[in-house]
Amino acid sequence: MAQDTQQQAQIDEEKVERVTVTGSRLQRTEAESAAPIQVFTAEDLENSGVNSLEVILQRMSASAGAAGGQSNAYWTSNGWGTAQVNLRGLGINRTLVLLNGRRVVNGGTGANSSVDLNMIPVEMIERIEVLKDGASAIYGADAVAGVVNIITRKSYEGFSIEARFGATDSGDAQERAINTVFGASNDRARIVGTVGYRSSDAYNMQDQAGCALAEVAPGELGCFGSSSTIGGRATILTGPDAGSRINFNQEPGGDSDFYEPYDPAKHNFDFFSQLNSVNPITNWNFSTFADYRLVGDTYAFVEVLYNNRRSDQIATSGTVGGIEYAADHPDNPTGEAIQLDRRRLLEAGTRDFFQDVNTWRFVGGLNGTIDANWNWEVAYNFGRTSGIDGATNIANMERLGRAIDPEQCGQSGVPCVDLLGFGGFGQDAIDYIMFRIDSEGGNEQRSITANITGDLFELPSGYVPVAFGIEHRQEKGWRNPDSAVVAGVMNTNQADPISGSYSVDEVYVETALPLLNDVPFAQSVNLELAYRYSDYDTFGSDGNYKASLHWQINDALKLRATNSTAFRVPNIPELFGGVAEGNLTTTDPCDGWDQPGKNPTVAANCQADGVPAGYTQLGSTILTTVGGNPNLEPEDAKTFTAGAVWDAWFAENLQFTIDYYKIDIENAIQRIPGSTKLSVCYNSENLSHPFCNDSQFTRDSLTGEIDFLSAQPTNAATEEVSGIDAAVFYKTDLSGFATTMNWTVSYLDEYTVTPFAGGTPIAYAGKITGGSGSYTNWRSNASVTVDRDDWQAHWSVQYIGGADDINAAPGDIGDHAPSVFYHNVQGTYYVNSNMSLVGGINNVFDKQPPFIQSWTDANTDTMTYNLLGRQLFIKMRYTF
Repeated sequence: MAQDTQQQAQIDEEKVERVTVTGSRLQRTEAESAAPIQVFTAEDLENSGVNSLEVILQRMSASAGAAGGQSNAYWTSNGWGTAQVNLRGLGINRTLVLLNGRRVVNGGTGANSSVDLNMIPVEMIERIEVLKDGASAIYGADAVAGVVNIITRKSYEGFSIEARFGATDSGDAQERAINTVFGASNDRARIVGTVGYRSSDAYNMQDQAGCALAEVAPGELGCFGSSSTIGGRATILTGPDAGSRINFNQEPGGDSDFYEPYDPAKHNFDFFSQLNSVNPITNWNFSTFADYRLVGDTYAFVEVLYNNRRSDQIATSGTVGGIEYAADHPDNPTGEAIQLDRRRLLEAGTRDFFQDVNTWRFVGGLNGTIDANWNWEVAYNFGRTSGIDGATNIANMERLGRAIDPEQCGQSGVPCVDLLGFGGFGQDAIDYIMFRIDSEGGNEQRSITANITGDLFELPSGYVPVAFGIEHRQEKGWRNPDSAVVAGVMNTNQADPISGSYSVDEVYVETALPLLNDVPFAQSVNLELAYRYSDYDTFGSDGNYKASLHWQINDALKLRATNSTAFRVPNIPELFGGVAEGNLTTTDPCDGWDQPGKNPTVAANCQADGVPAGYTQLGSTILTTVGGNPNLEPEDAKTFTAGAVWDAWFAENLQFTIDYYKIDIENAIQRIPGSTKLSVCYNSENLSHPFCNDSQFTRDSLTGEIDFLSAQPTNAATEEVSGIDAAVFYKTDLSGFATTMNWTVSYLDEYTVTPFAGGTPIAYAGKITGGSGSYTNWRSNASVTVDRDDWQAHWSVQYIGGADDINAAPGDIGDHAPSVFYHNVQGTYYVNSNMSLVGGINNVFDKQPPFIQSWTDANTDTMTYNLLGRQLFIKMRYTF
């Protein structure tokens, strides 16, 4: 018995020392990797001063592009209210998010393409490991840019409750959170769980940003409004004034027959009051993680997670247009045929969009050890997201058509609506033509995995570990828009139902070969190899490999390099999404093409394309066709990283890392933004670029306005990304203060998209885009934490480098975004062993977002910059 007890103690010791690092399924005796990994511990999350997971990930220097934002408003593809992470700026669907090494179901209101980070409670997180390298050979599809592996607590004793309150220094955008953590264990079982609530209030865009800004004169910014006017903007179609624009009465109670020449400065609508910079969101969550020793070293485990997210957004009053009135129509005072181009239905008020999303995730399985060196696991993973969403004050165009028809209105309960002038209809008409629309959808994921890892045999330089396993996974997504939206009778984006699924069977193997050990200039040299074979029912089979070299020269210096392939299969909305239309923020390069200082190539092309002299883009959005493409194929990537880790000899606990990365994606699935398509077209000689053909966009022959613009995905692109990551970590004692310093910096050297074979490359590095986020060359994060006795202080600085607006002409106001520093501080006082008090300030110096000419909203890039200004928070935690 004594011998058995001693042997079991040795096995337990081996198990404690051997860990699995993100980016590998091999179990190792040290938590290091041949690939670059950034780790956020629970303490890092605590010190960050944020109460949501996505914010700390979006602040990473390795994040770029459209990485979300605080607004809860800017995600298309049925993802409003969701939060994601975007490594390298390669897209949220190329960053694989795992929970305890397993996949997570996509989030949103149906047929979505990425995980909603809102669903994961911060209080349950033990650490986050961010692998900044391709890992399809280890985890399968989608790990093109990297992997975010969120690892939860395994045990907890007792019960704690935490309350948090925050707001801007003016009291706006209030947020509240109450979270509990509980747990217990004995010699056979352990359980840990959380229950949490988090909510945040709206922050109106007019209060935050004033008004919509544009360059109203050379070197001068001024307010401008939407050309969807409240009185109605129209074009005269017949008579001597054919082609001229007019606008109808905009005064409440004014002359219903009044009209005058349309003047943007006088008639355009100030829409910022009807939008929020930050929209409200509420999250309820519950999670529990438990395991139970069945017999010997065999355990049963279970993970259960539930999240309810309720979010809503206000939008400007709806707009109708493209309605022709005959010269003899009783509402038409002009005596000529006219076309009502844009009329804002301000009488009905704002539109209110809302989402109510439930996410369930269940994982159950068995694991255990065989002797001391082999571990096995079998697990079933089920996740489901189901949601409803909708909007109010949406106009039914069929009913509106009857209400403006003099032969139908006033009969059979149909009220008469006069659109030519503000106040031309009352509540009875609003009740008749305005509707609430409701849609529903969801995502589902099922997988069964089996893994075995252990030491295969011993070589003179050490043991050869091996990991292998199989996985079967099914992905499904669906969305059923409101029937009126499908029918296209509402004044909102028309959309078709989405439904699709695919399944995949995979097998993988991974090993590490100890090539050298304890020889001059090589304490150890390991070659790590991995291969995964995937067989899809929709795309056929694919194989991906990974080869890594881990060279420990001495105690201080390690070199590492990785070469791998990765792939991504088209997601459900990319494949099966029905054709839809949406008003997307777009810059028309022909705006003012005949004005002095305009690019001569652009001016010549706009004139050749029939754009009339004096043409002005009348609004910041253009109706754009989007949707899916069932002919898409998987995209393939090649990734190379090389770097070094140096533990400085002259100072204890001082470490430097530097890594170079290069990612090349072939057959890339791309939606080229409309602004970029138009810019590339009109900057090409004689409109020679393929973006100029009629399949991409068309213009109204009379007014010159763009009446069709396509942004559907294709496989035609290639993408090339390269850069350098560096970091410094230091722990020391300064005059009795335990001090930890971290600094990470990323330099994006290249991000080039070639939209089709032989096409002109589009360079994003060093640019800021309209709708795709920022690709600034430099990003950095630095922090210092000091501890002494019963208090702790933390200071962090986020740096976003300067960038040029890709859609702006050099010299225009807002053509360049300056570099920005955000400072955040936090202090903690430990009242006693049970209670702690925390207070902090985010954006200490109240840094305001820079003006961006091709802004996505609030006059800036909402996916990059802080919209809240200075924000203060307090937090209390009590442990029983």
